Amino acid sequence: MSTLLPTEDEVMLADAARGFLDEAAPVSHLRAMRDEGKTHDAALWAEMAQMGWTGVLVPEEAGGSDMGHAAAGVLATEMGKTLVSSPFLSTAVIAATALRQVTDDRATEALRKIAEGSVVYALAVDEGPKHSPETVDLAATADGNGFRLNGAKSFVCDGIAADRLLVLAKTEAGTTLFDIPADRAGITRDAMAMVDSRDAARVSFADVEATGDDVLGNVDDAMTVLRPALEAGQAALAAEMSGVAAGAFGMTVGYLKERKQFGTEIGRFQALQHRAAHLWSETEVTASAILHAGRQLDEAPQEATLAVSLAKARACKTVTLAVQEGVQMHGGIGMTDAYDMGFYMKRARVAAEWLGDYGYHAEVVARARGL
Repeated sequence: MSTLLPTEDEVMLADAARGFLDEAAPVSHLRAMRDEGKTHDAALWAEMAQMGWTGVLVPEEAGGSDMGHAAAGVLATEMGKTLVSSPFLSTAVIAATALRQVTDDRATEALRKIAEGSVVYALAVDEGPKHSPETVDLAATADGNGFRLNGAKSFVCDGIAADRLLVLAKTEAGTTLFDIPADRAGITRDAMAMVDSRDAARVSFADVEATGDDVLGNVDDAMTVLRPALEAGQAALAAEMSGVAAGAFGMTVGYLKERKQFGTEIGRFQALQHRAAHLWSETEVTASAILHAGRQLDEAPQEATLAVSLAKARACKTVTLAVQEGVQMHGGIGMTDAYDMGFYMKRARVAAEWLGDYGYHAEVVARARGL
């Protein structure tokens, strides 16, 4: 793969984001939220909206900044470096992309609310232990001019804070995507205890009423709307994971320069230098793959599947290497809750599972290459 470099605008965006997040949402912010039992910071989300981040994929005519998927990846990377807890991926990326596939007044108004930061979306797709949008048991049974939804979804990220849910359901001749209020009668949301202290829920549906107006796209044709949204989310999540890896790497290098053994900084030991150099090389190659995926989504979204899955697969491997090396090179302190490295490891583990793990995306890449 040829090396990809960020544009001048992307560098400026990253610098601006880093300046804001270092002050408004350092890792200590996530630690404080965890200790207080909080998973969502509405004030931080409002500040992101003021800077145009919530509208990064919303058209300008709907009040967004419409900066594109590569820019969304830049923002997600910077958020990953300090483990920012926000509904950016589920709302500004996934929901916004899904809504852009539909051209009607309702979708335009929903996009406007996303850009304003006045609504939080969650994606309710998976039902089992692994990402599998092709496997759907939640049923949407025809009922007059509408439907009745029965079933459950697991691992719904931002499911507790969400105002609205994008729900994938099985209908008579396929699958259908619904956009419904999260507080509609018959919906129950139970918080899941996540190791990364982020918002996730199990969402149950008991005779939930859905009308034709709640259908996003066409009945029995969910993937036309959902697939672009999933790929946008996978690319941005890969970017966040790249940021997690970079944050862990930066913390580790800082420690190698400060920690002394036998009167010498441990960063002078050749074995640790080799490991750090290998990790840096992996992060650079992965960053190129992620940037390529974002640009493919911007320039040729119908041909982006391979690039997106390659980015997510590489991100899974790289972030795992980064946090494992980080813990090991920190020694005993890396295993303690008092030190932030553990937060990076926990986030890496959850992010690697969401929207498809390494095995899922490696299979997509293999199929795309005819293997």
